[in-house]
Amino acid sequence: MARISGINLPLNKQVFIALQYIYGIGDHYAEKICKDLNIDRSKRVNSLTEDEVLKIRELIDKDYTVEGDLRRDLSLNIKRLRDLGTYRGTRHRKKLPVRGQRTHSNARTRKGKAIAIAGKKLTITKK
Repeated sequence: MARISGINLPLNKQVFIALQYIYGIGDHYAEKICKDLNIDRSKRVNSLTEDEVLKIRELIDKDYTVEGDLRRDLSLNIKRLRDLGTYRGTRHRKKLPVRGQRTHSNARTRKGKAIAIAGKKLTITKK
C-alpha cells in the first residue's frame, strides 16, 4: 500500500490520478511529479516499486506544501483577514461570498439552506 503525506493512495488507479487524492496536488503538479521522477503516468499504483514510492514521498515532502500544512496556512490567512477587518475578512465572518458574487438570488452554497420568513406572504388583491 502506497502511503504518501498521510494519505493511502488507491492501488488500482493510475499514478497520475492517485496523486491527486493528496490535498494540494492537482493535475498540473501530478504531471510534473511524474515527469521529474521519470515515472509513466499511466502506470498503476500497485505496480510501483518501493523505491519509486520512496522517491515520490521524498519529492513531495521536499518541494510541495500539502495536506495539514496547506490547510493550516489557508486557515491562518483567513484568520489574518478577519483580524485586520478587511472587506474580505468581514465577508468570511458573515459567511457570504468573498469574491464579488451576487447574493440577491444566488449564493445558496455559501449561505446555506433557504429559511422561510414568517409573515411575508404575498397578498393578492382583486379589483
